[in-house]
Amino acid sequence: MDVVLWVVVAVALAVAEIFTATLFLLMFSAGALAAAAAAGLGAPVPLQAGVFVAVSALTLATVRPSLRRHLAKPGPVGMGVEAMQGAAAVVVEQVDVDSGMVKIDGELWQARSLEGSVTYPPGERVRIVEINAGTAVVWRDDLSGTTGLLP
Repeated sequence: MDVVLWVVVAVALAVAEIFTATLFLLMFSAGALAAAAAAGLGAPVPLQAGVFVAVSALTLATVRPSLRRHLAKPGPVGMGVEAMQGAAAVVVEQVDVDSGMVKIDGELWQARSLEGSVTYPPGERVRIVEINAGTAVVWRDDLSGTTGLLP
């Protein structure tokens, strides 16, 4: 009977964790599962409670910080052309409203100016506004602190 009680407590704590997303109640759920295992092995109730407290404290102190660090890492920015929006580029061939060429992270891309009246000479630093039909649409940007962009 003790095993069922501990499993119910573990499940209830795990379900409650879904609503809090703090990784706090999940550690107590692990402690309840450990207590259920102790109960399944025939341990007396005071020992089951001790296992619950010990495993819960141990997971709170060791597992939770590691999980939080892992989950706090930023995910991928994007893939393909999504990742290129906002990226820095250097003009290789003069860019105007119709044509041009820029270097983005070592790759050459066809480019055009965002505004029709603006022309960018070779060596000018620009920012990618969007990728439209395989062509980078660029806009002037002050990238004076950026290094490693020149072809």
